Order: sequence, then C-alpha cells, then structure tokens
Amino acid sequence: MSMTEPVETMAEPWDELDASPSLVRALPAATPIVPKDSIAGRSLTVVVAIMTFLASLTTATAMLVVNAASDWQSDVGREVTIQVRPGPGRNIDADVRSAAEIARAASGVADVRPYTKEESAKLIEPWLGSGLALDDLPIPRLIVIKVAAGVRPDFSSLRQALAAKIPNASLDDHRRWMDRMRTMAGTAVVACIAVLALVWAVTVLSVTFATRGTMATNRPIVEVLHYVGATDSFISGQFQRHFLLLGFKGGAIGGGAAILLFAVVEASNAWLTGTAGGDEIAGLFGSLSIGVAGYLAILLQIVLMALVTAFASRHTVNRTLEMID
Repeated sequence: MSMTEPVETMAEPWDELDASPSLVRALPAATPIVPKDSIAGRSLTVVVAIMTFLASLTTATAMLVVNAASDWQSDVGREVTIQVRPGPGRNIDADVRSAAEIARAASGVADVRPYTKEESAKLIEPWLGSGLALDDLPIPRLIVIKVAAGVRPDFSSLRQALAAKIPNASLDDHRRWMDRMRTMAGTAVVACIAVLALVWAVTVLSVTFATRGTMATNRPIVEVLHYVGATDSFISGQFQRHFLLLGFKGGAIGGGAAILLFAVVEASNAWLTGTAGGDEIAGLFGSLSIGVAGYLAILLQIVLMALVTAFASRHTVNRTLEMID
C-alpha cells in the first residue's frame, strides 16, 4: 500500500448523529427532577382537595354561626317583655293596663302590645296541650315592648316604676338569653378554629410525608445534582414549584366544591323562602348565605393551602439535603 492512499478510519457513533438530524430530534427531552405525574402526586392532590373542602366548610360554618347569633341578638334586643302575674286581691286586667301605660310613658319605647288572656294561654299550649280548662290556672299576662331603633331605654327606671305601682310585675330585657347566645357563638368559633388547626396540621404532615417519599424515590438524582455543584436552593426550588402546583390544583378542586355547595344551598334557601320549612330554617340558621366575604374566605383558603404545601415541601427538602451534606 502506498503512502499516498487514503487511510480508512472506523466510524464513530456520533458521526451518525451528525449526519442524521432526525435522530437528534428523536432524543428524549430533558425531564424535571420531580415527576409531574405520579401516584404520590395524585394522592397528595386528593388529600389537599379534601383538606381544603373541610377547611372551607369549617370557615363558612363559623361565619354562619356568628351571623345567625348576631341576627338573634338583634331581634331579641329590639323587644323586652313585662310579665304580670296574678296576685291575691289584685285585678290582673287593671294591672296589665297600668303596666302598659307605664311602658308607653318610658323613653325609647316604640310600641307596647299587651297580650290578652287567650293569647297568653296559647303560649303554653305546646307544653300543656290544647283543650284544657285554664281558667283556674294562674296564667301570667305578657306585655311586649318594642324598642325604638338606635335608642336604649332606661330599664332601671322602668323597673322601679313598675315595682312602685305593680309589685307582681317584672321586666325581662332578655339579657340572659343574649349572654347565652354570645357564649354559644364564641364556643362555636373556638371549635371551628380548633378544627381548622387540625386540618392544617394534617395537611402539613401529608405534604411532609409525600415530599420525603419523592425525595427517597429521586435520591440518586438529587445526590448527583448535589455532588456536581447544584445548590440546595436550586434543588429545593424544584420541589417547591412542583408541590406548589399540586397544592393549588388540590385547593382549587376542594375550594371549588365548597363554593358550589354553598351556591346550591343559597339557591335552595331562596326557593324555600315563604314556605313553612323555609321559615323554620331561616329562624334557626338565618339566611344560610355566607355572602361575598364567605366566598372570599374560601378563595383565601385555596391560596393558603397552596402556599402551605409549597413551604412545607421546601422545608422538608432542605432538611434532607442537610443530611446528605
């Protein structure tokens, strides 16, 4: 072989890649450190959706209780009652007329309505039943006083005036019932706060376990990235971004279900308005409407759930990376 003849060289694998652009295009694209779709990710999305739904229900329930208690206190606070009891040697009809005149003369009183004997007897029918001879029973007579808006009468002076002329009459301003309503509403709010705290605790624990599982699955990749110079903030940022999207997705599902539920309840309540059942529900629970503030609170729950999920995952990743160091 002469020195001028060309020397054949062995072809290298990358020569084919250079000569074939289609092969280059067929190479797999770069995949993220944390898989976007996995069984753990779907499970965490379901958990976050359930927790967001429960948190939204709890928040809306607290708002409904507070609004209903406020309505009850407002209704009760607008009326006071005078109870005139039968006494020996006294004419109860005359006592009722005298008590009504004293009440009308008091300042801040908008209306005074004495109950008749028959109306007073109907008030105790739910306990004693109807058809009974109530003539021989010492049934007290009631006088309902409506308080003028924006004015609080001097109940102490009214009590003194009643005691001076009608010793068997008593004034009830329903203060005891109002205190009980405040206590009930406060207890309900505290219970809702406790439930919210449990919901958030379960969410943080679920995110922590899911992050640890994802870290364990991708530990070789994380270690390689760590050893080749990838910073902890870069690695934790990848996990934080992944779990932020999962948290927002789950929160949107759970919060959206809660919004839909309360929208259906409000529509049903409006449909039942004017019926016997609707009036009973309105009397016990108010309008069953959380209003704009309630829907904004649910949207806030969705955002908070996504942020808590992201920060819990980042904290877990940072602690795991410290152990690798």
